[in-house]
Amino acid sequence: MIQRCLLRKSLPKSTSVHVPHKALYRALNNPSPLRFPSRQPITPRYYSIATEATSDSQSSTAEKAVPESKDGDPLEKELETKNREIIDLKDKYLRSVADFRNLQERTKRDIKSAREFAISQFAKDLLESIDNLDRALETVPADKVGKEGSNKDLMNLYDGLRMTETILMQTLKKHGLERFDPSEQQEKFNPNLHEATFQTKLEGKEDGTVFITQQKGFSLNGRVVRAAKVGVVKNS
Repeated sequence: MIQRCLLRKSLPKSTSVHVPHKALYRALNNPSPLRFPSRQPITPRYYSIATEATSDSQSSTAEKAVPESKDGDPLEKELETKNREIIDLKDKYLRSVADFRNLQERTKRDIKSAREFAISQFAKDLLESIDNLDRALETVPADKVGKEGSNKDLMNLYDGLRMTETILMQTLKKHGLERFDPSEQQEKFNPNLHEATFQTKLEGKEDGTVFITQQKGFSLNGRVVRAAKVGVVKNS
């Protein structure tokens, strides 16, 4: 009876099992417990507090080790090195481009200057001939020029020299060589353009005014080839 009561208590209420009389008799006489079929096998799960603590400590240790591994990661160091190299190379490239552009500008200026002033030495050598031609024209008195009854041959020579000078000066001006006479416009003395040979008092003129030109000046494309030799007024 005691075994039957224990057997009934061990059976679950929700499970209805049909057991034949012979099987029940064998179970009562056999001290081994009955085995009932189950729909799903029950697998036991074991939990350990020590294991959880160990896993927590391992995870915390791994989290702490992550930044340390990043700091010491050779890939990160290599990436930083490559970034520095890229920045350095970019800076060098921009400097090289700027230097090359400056070189181009200087080369253009040098070529332009060479074109404009290539004949400077030739122009300097030609100035004496122009001065002699100008002196030859000044030998003819102004009162005889254009007068009737004057020497016809002399007037023809004078007109020929005047035409030669005009054509010569036009040709030189075409190539950038120009002559200037500061006394014609009563200019102020400019040390960049004029060379003062003497100073004198002259009533009715301001100090520093050019009143006479002893030798005319020449400029080549705005650059003074020869300064004009002049006399300057100085009343004070």
